[in-house]
Order: sequence, then structure tokens, then C-alpha cells
Amino acid sequence: MGRVVASYGVLGWLAVRGEIEALSGIRRWWIDGVERALEQRRMHSGRLLAKLAGIETREQARLLRGKPVSVPHDALPEPAQGTYYWADLAGLEVVTDQGLVLGVVKGMFSNGAHDVMQLAGEGRERLLPFVPAVVKRVDLVARRIEVDWGADW
Repeated sequence: MGRVVASYGVLGWLAVRGEIEALSGIRRWWIDGVERALEQRRMHSGRLLAKLAGIETREQARLLRGKPVSVPHDALPEPAQGTYYWADLAGLEVVTDQGLVLGVVKGMFSNGAHDVMQLAGEGRERLLPFVPAVVKRVDLVARRIEVDWGADW
């Protein structure tokens, strides 16, 4: 959902980037394997600033720099039509419109311009852009993503 990018101030506040809107509304976060209550939050320079229970000093906050921020899946709001949480895409089989299996989604990342699927399969890793021109259908129930992509690309 996000990542701690820095400490903020001397009272243990954290600067967080990621899915800001979703994180702002969730009251319990997991950082570095520890569940923490979100006590206060506010926006500053495009980052979410968060005060979590048990983080009282700048030094404690600095230890969390670079750590991912997670939340329970059931605490997330329902995604809008045609949008997906990356965690829901992991493990889905990716198939071309000709029925050729390209692999399984092992991860997702953003390159700044768009999201990218990391596929594992047949002893090879592939990177496919997760954009409407490529991704034709996502079926979470069937655990399958249909793409317009060449087998030799």
C-alpha cells in the first residue's frame, strides 16, 4: 500500500508515499511485522504524514525508513470498476488472445509512466505493461488475465 520514505519532525511522525487515499482511511497499519494504530494523519507536500502508536521519537521513526506499509485486505475500500489492487493480481495466469500462456504474475511495480506486471514462467521472466492497449480482460474469479501480446516479444 505504501512505503515509509522518511521521518518527519522530532515526535515520531512518518512521511509515507503510496496509496495515500486508501491509507488515510485505514486505522491499523502493519510496518515491519508490527501492527500499529494510526493516531493522526495529514498531508504535506504530496506525502501523507502519519503518527502511529508506539513511535514517539525521530530515532524510532528513522528505523522504519524504507519499510513497506501494509493493511489487512478486508480493510480496503472496494476498487473502482476496471481498477485492481496489485495484491489481487499476484498469482494470476497471463494468457495471450491466442491462448498461449505467458506466465504467472509474480509482482507489480510502477515505472512512473504506468504499472508493469512481472511474469514468471517457462524459465523466463517477462515484463508487460499493465495498460488498456495490452490488458484486454482481468478475471479475478478465473484467476486469469488476457493480453494482446506476442509470444516472442
